[in-house]
Amino acid sequence: MIFIKRDFEAYLDEMDKITIILPKEIHQGESSTFSLLYGKTTTELIIIEKIPLPNNMKYVCKTEARVLIGDKYMVKDEHNRITDLQIGAVIRTESFDQAFHYEKDDLGFAYQKTETAFTLWAPTASSVKIKLLAQNITEPILYSLTRGDKGTWRITVKGDLEGYRYTYLVCVNLIWREAIDPYTPASSINSGAGIIINEEKASIPKVPLLPFKEVTDAIIYELHVRDFSSHSKSGMNYKGKYAAFSEIPPISECGKTGLPYLLDLGVTHVELLPVNDYGGVDERNPNESYNWGYNPLLFNVPEGSYATNPEDPYSRIIELKELINTFHQQNVRVILDVVYNHVFIREDSSFEKIVPGYFFRHDDHGMPSNGTGVGNDLASERKMVRKFIIDSVKYWLKTYDVDGFRFDLMGILDIDTMNLIHQEVRAIKPDVIILGEGWDLNTPLASEKKAMIKNAKNMPNIAFFNDMFRDSIKGSTFNLFDRGFALGNNHKISFMKQTLSGSIPFEAGVNGLFNEPIQTINYVESHDNHTLWDKINLSNQHEDEETRRKRHTLATSIVLLSQGIPFLHAGQEFFRTKNGEENSYKSPDSINGLDWGRKHLFEDNVDFIKGLIQLRKSHKAFRLSSTTEIQQHLKFPLVKPNLIMCHLHEVSKYGKWNHILILFHNGLQAENISLPGEGEWELLVNNKQASEIPFAKLNRNIAIEPISTVVLARN
Repeated sequence: MIFIKRDFEAYLDEMDKITIILPKEIHQGESSTFSLLYGKTTTELIIIEKIPLPNNMKYVCKTEARVLIGDKYMVKDEHNRITDLQIGAVIRTESFDQAFHYEKDDLGFAYQKTETAFTLWAPTASSVKIKLLAQNITEPILYSLTRGDKGTWRITVKGDLEGYRYTYLVCVNLIWREAIDPYTPASSINSGAGIIINEEKASIPKVPLLPFKEVTDAIIYELHVRDFSSHSKSGMNYKGKYAAFSEIPPISECGKTGLPYLLDLGVTHVELLPVNDYGGVDERNPNESYNWGYNPLLFNVPEGSYATNPEDPYSRIIELKELINTFHQQNVRVILDVVYNHVFIREDSSFEKIVPGYFFRHDDHGMPSNGTGVGNDLASERKMVRKFIIDSVKYWLKTYDVDGFRFDLMGILDIDTMNLIHQEVRAIKPDVIILGEGWDLNTPLASEKKAMIKNAKNMPNIAFFNDMFRDSIKGSTFNLFDRGFALGNNHKISFMKQTLSGSIPFEAGVNGLFNEPIQTINYVESHDNHTLWDKINLSNQHEDEETRRKRHTLATSIVLLSQGIPFLHAGQEFFRTKNGEENSYKSPDSINGLDWGRKHLFEDNVDFIKGLIQLRKSHKAFRLSSTTEIQQHLKFPLVKPNLIMCHLHEVSKYGKWNHILILFHNGLQAENISLPGEGEWELLVNNKQASEIPFAKLNRNIAIEPISTVVLARN
């Protein structure tokens, strides 16, 4: 980067307004006239406002000349001092967005064996060059690009460029910056440069899936690629790699591990923490550090630390595709955790280097906003930011055949962008699931435009992580000693009807968090914050370990038996612990890795959760897909401070039983209750086992064991 020394500053802040900053140290910052110079043409500027600042004088001027963004202009004051006209806040105006909105789908490169075409969107640049570096060559080749329409720059380079490294040199405001193509699908190790690849060489046949009818049929299992196999008892050879998912580990002292274990558990969707290229891990020495992956660098490139050969740009692409295919062969779908709300480091990002100031939100003072907490917020409401996000999502969908997207900090994004994403992806793959974190974050976007839970009714096809569900069942995430219903707080019983009903208006006088059950992601644990087991160990340390395990199982049972979409954190079924670490985003494998020995230790609980999963899948009444159905078939015949009974009635059209009772009990003493209706009930779940096949029969009465779940059914 080159730094320019200027006597004063001039910025184009609107298409017809120029802001000039004169230092008071020269002529007290006074100038009665200013001129705009363009080639041999001089245009007098109209001073419309003069504002004294501590060390400068600020002038706001209007120009009647049409300024061609990207061309060279100069500004002269009355003392004949001259400076260049820089691109300022104009890039954040609606008129700029309209003028440079580019709709075609040719950004990036298009490789052919005889030539490669490159297209870059850089409307504020005065010059753009491409730097090409062949394999095993140290001297790069530079070519100048030609300006095209709507702020694009283009060049077609003859010859076979497969394997070449490439970057762009972009000149904005007389400063040259080197940047990686944000659209590149491949990179050199550690994100050093884009790599030109022949995508046909990375193509593998896609695996057809059986139809997936309803969103509420999903059972989502959140998993980090590295955590899956890093533990010494995982039985997998490719520890921490994509390739581990294709292994069939031998059955060991831990029983089944890896892929066979996941298939046996019965989940329908695996949600992978970010697999796009991210910062924080050295791809040459990945075991020296760890990261969850929320430091995005290149949005369309798979992370190299998970590849068996990160030096080979094809390795990571093919191995990730094989991971997805492996799941598809078993009819398990794959959701990607995507991070389109921020970048790792704003100043170092390709977005900021190519079009400075455009891709990120700024506050009223022109400073970058920080609703994400990492120093930058992507401005999804701008047309070319929105286009990039949608293009990227579609790229993952078409190229990698993924089945859903989980949007990190979705509340930073805007409603229109999320609805357009849904529209675009459903046109390609109708059963794609879109979910996200709808938290209300402090970013300079109007409240009514934020893609947050409060506005869920304006995004009817997007699912949200339900913090009301989470906190009513386990207690507040932000107060370790707050306890929810499952942890013994009887005051939280008031939330249980809402929780079990899919957080919809299930009866008169109830507004509901969502209009439909397809919008609620029911969870009590994720990669964020303490694991449920670690929270219970702190908030319920007055209870013995067996009691704490019962509370954990009760919480997970509520997740799997409530209306809506259940979400499990990997290892939750065997009381996953991170040794009390609340924020393990860069903690070592010893903290984050799935402890397969623990899975063996708590095999009984794993079997219980597996039984609940099979039960949920066996009868549609556990996963009704509309508010109308829930209102028709769900009632609560018994609600006590420590016990609630849910009755699914007249549901034979959904499965083999006509009546289903679900009871959740958080008390320390057994409860004797009478069962409704006449006839015999069959027991499917009690404090010891869960099954879709009845294992006992009851008539009028039942003793509900302390801290337990009971499910009964009859016709």
